[in-house]
Amino acid sequence: MPRSFLCFLAILLINITSVFAQSTGAISGQIKMVDGQPFASASISLVELNKSTLTDEKGNYSFKNLPPSTYHIKIQVLGAAQKDIEVTVVSGQIATADYQLPEENVMALQEVTVSGNVNRFSKKESKYVARLPLKNLENPQVYNTVPKELILEQSAVDLGSISKNVPGAGIPMIANQGRVTFRSRGFETEPNARNGVAGAAFSSIDPVNLERVEAIKGPSATLFGASISSSYGGVYNRVTKKPYNDFGGEVSYFGGSWNYNRLTADVNTPVNEDKTALFRLNAATTNQKSFQDLGFTNNISIAPSFSYQITDRLSLLLDVEFGSEKGTSVVRFNPYNKGTKIWSIEDIAFPYERTFMSNDLIYQTQMLNIFGQINYKISDQWTSQTIFSRARSTINGYITAINGVSDTTARVQVITGNTNFIATDIQQNFIGDFKIGNFRNRMVVGLDYYNNSNDFDRITVNTATFDFTNPPANSGATQQIVDTMAEAGTGTLRKEKNSDNTYAAYVSDVFNFTDKLSAMASLRVDRYQYMGVYNIATGVTAGGLGANGTSAGPYNQTSLSQKMGIVYELSKDHLSVFSNYINGFLNKSGQALDGTAFKPEHANQLEFGVKGDVFNHRLVGTVSYYDIQVANSLRQDPNDANYSIQDGTQVSRGVEIELTANPFEGFNVIAGYAYNDSEYTKADTSVNGLRPALSGPANTVNVWMSYRLAEGKLKGLGAGFGGNYGSMSYQTNTQTTKITIPEYTMLDAALYYDQPKYRISFKVNNITSEKAWSVRLTPQAPAQFIGGFALKF
Repeated sequence: MPRSFLCFLAILLINITSVFAQSTGAISGQIKMVDGQPFASASISLVELNKSTLTDEKGNYSFKNLPPSTYHIKIQVLGAAQKDIEVTVVSGQIATADYQLPEENVMALQEVTVSGNVNRFSKKESKYVARLPLKNLENPQVYNTVPKELILEQSAVDLGSISKNVPGAGIPMIANQGRVTFRSRGFETEPNARNGVAGAAFSSIDPVNLERVEAIKGPSATLFGASISSSYGGVYNRVTKKPYNDFGGEVSYFGGSWNYNRLTADVNTPVNEDKTALFRLNAATTNQKSFQDLGFTNNISIAPSFSYQITDRLSLLLDVEFGSEKGTSVVRFNPYNKGTKIWSIEDIAFPYERTFMSNDLIYQTQMLNIFGQINYKISDQWTSQTIFSRARSTINGYITAINGVSDTTARVQVITGNTNFIATDIQQNFIGDFKIGNFRNRMVVGLDYYNNSNDFDRITVNTATFDFTNPPANSGATQQIVDTMAEAGTGTLRKEKNSDNTYAAYVSDVFNFTDKLSAMASLRVDRYQYMGVYNIATGVTAGGLGANGTSAGPYNQTSLSQKMGIVYELSKDHLSVFSNYINGFLNKSGQALDGTAFKPEHANQLEFGVKGDVFNHRLVGTVSYYDIQVANSLRQDPNDANYSIQDGTQVSRGVEIELTANPFEGFNVIAGYAYNDSEYTKADTSVNGLRPALSGPANTVNVWMSYRLAEGKLKGLGAGFGGNYGSMSYQTNTQTTKITIPEYTMLDAALYYDQPKYRISFKVNNITSEKAWSVRLTPQAPAQFIGGFALKF
């Protein structure tokens, strides 16, 4: 073919393309919230061409290559009225169709990325805490949030490090299979909620896919149920990262002390051309050794998520967590507590850097959590939300503890075998925002089904006693010793299955008397069916050990819990006063000496305080006082030690303060103080009138200060410094024996250089190598150095 003819075809093609481009136009726009911040993931439809897309993280959207005509843009946002905008497209031009939502709180029903926030550590708005489109200042309940910005700056690579920023959390308690537990208002609280529903994990949880952590304070059974609100101190809710409307991500590497190596990846991409189907993958793997003489953990986490805007009214979210870990148990020391004594863990002289284990006593865990949610916009006032959650954890191998036999001797207790935990939660919520006359109502009506099933096939053995103050060579436990004892049948066998079902219905309404005065009223009815314990060895189904030490059999219980609150905004959107009365419960099995069946245990909280958001969001905080009364607690029957009676009580009172501040550009502070006074008020004589042993320190302080250059050649260079303080606490606290944990002050520092394409970070934890222990007397690591490097795309 002649070269001249090829040139002619090329020129013709270019001209045709140019003419076609000039004969079409485009529509673009930006969607903003009522406060001017960009609104991400809003559904935008081009009615005439039946095309749809989602806004990106900056609230932008576009439709290209449109023939000249008049079009209608339809904007659909959950919780807000539909908006239609007429747009005329002209050849070769881009028509603009911007929109700012006139109503508040719509973002509470879907994920929104807020950018350009001067106070970067204050991300208070949540769609999970009240299950309603409710701002923090309108919510009568206290909650703390730890956003991803703070997690990233602190190089917080585990949930324990993240919880340092929650007032009152204290030093995290690590269980033998990597599970973490915190303190909240004097009670143990686990991170068993995920995106607002049950997501329990009896294993370590990698934070690679966390958008933020929400610490919801006080009994919360009314909206969350006893299945995940197992603590009267509150609920820890893990909010996961969601897909967004763009391609991007990063890969990072962290290395540090004791052969610490961590690799992470975060990749996000649209799946289809309209960008209504989105996919995101977060993954991490971590290998580390213990600072002690023996011990290690190796794990991997994979967390994909997928969202699909099926129509302008219907959306789907699927979120999965998979984790696998192999490691050795942390030290859990239970000192000898017989006799009359008052001493500190420091006085006991248990070696700080010894485990008395071996690296062949390995546990292996596997976790799989599946979360699915379907949102359907029924009308401008009502939204349907259907949720499915399934959590499965498996533990194989060896779980250990060290039990004191005398003041100077101990022996290792080892549990070996298999354990499985499976939890299924199905919810149907109808969420409304409507008016009755001139009065605004925000309401959620929900149904909840929860099933829990566990099975155990394991044996517990106790190894030989050794002197831990002057230990002989090879003292402690090894795999060979444990296996030999288990095969000889010298241990205690647990071979059983158990399960329970919970059926619940709840309703919660926020009624606005005026623009500034609102009241919340919530009620939950909970039907609990305990199916009993099936003993595989005997083939008998019973209730396991009841409170009186005998088989209690399967049982059913019905519970009511309520939540009431009132809020008055002294200054609209800036300062509010609030009060709440919240109830929580736990089901109890067994019966008293006279045959009376036990009732569910109940806790009632009365709280009041002040919330503020002032100086153009530069100072955000909460100050509150609470009083929690736990009733119907079981205690030993004074007339018969083999039985229990149900009239025990416990009180927990305290003050909590949380502040996040941005005094001047580039400088951010987050600080908290928690005072907790817990006491058994009617209990066994050995503990009556005393502080519960595992309630943690009475006083805790957390603070983090950071400064980042916002301009100049070194823009993105920043540094942070802070720490945590906890007063003396108890591992054992009875009238005769008190084993105390000394106060601690642990300081951390960070240095980083954050650029659009990369990030370099350096962190030192526990700079002064302060010796500290959790409530399980697990020694905390001395100074740890972690360096990181991330590439962004």
